Amino acid sequence: QVQLVESGGGLVQAGGSLRLSCEVSGRVFWNYTMAWFRQAPGKEREFVAARPWTGSRTSYADAVKGRFSITRDYAKNTVDLQMNRLKPEDTAVYYCASGISGTYDYWGEGTQVTVSS
Repeated sequence: QVQLVESGGGLVQAGGSLRLSCEVSGRVFWNYTMAWFRQAPGKEREFVAARPWTGSRTSYADAVKGRFSITRDYAKNTVDLQMNRLKPEDTAVYYCASGISGTYDYWGEGTQVTVSS
C-alpha cells in the first residue's frame, strides 16, 4: 500500500508560481512511476507530469511543458510540482498518483489550485 497526501495548493494571480508537494509513505517499489494529474470543473482528469520513483527521466503534458517541473525530494520523501507562469486555465484540483507501467493504483485526495486573471 502507498499513501499519498498533497499540499501546497491555493489562490494565485496569473503569472505567479506555486509549489505542490506530495508526501509519500508506505511500500513504494523501485519501478513505480510518480505523477501529477489535474481535473478542472466539468472536464476529465488529465495528465500533467511524471517521473520514476528511482531515476530522473521526466515527462510533461504539452500544456505545461517549460512552465512546470516535477522533482523528488529524497530528504522529505515527497514528489513536488513546481508551477511557474501560471495561467487561469491551470485552475484545477491537482492529484498525486503512483503506479507501474502507466497504471496508477494509488491516488491522493487532491489539492485545489486557483489562478485568477
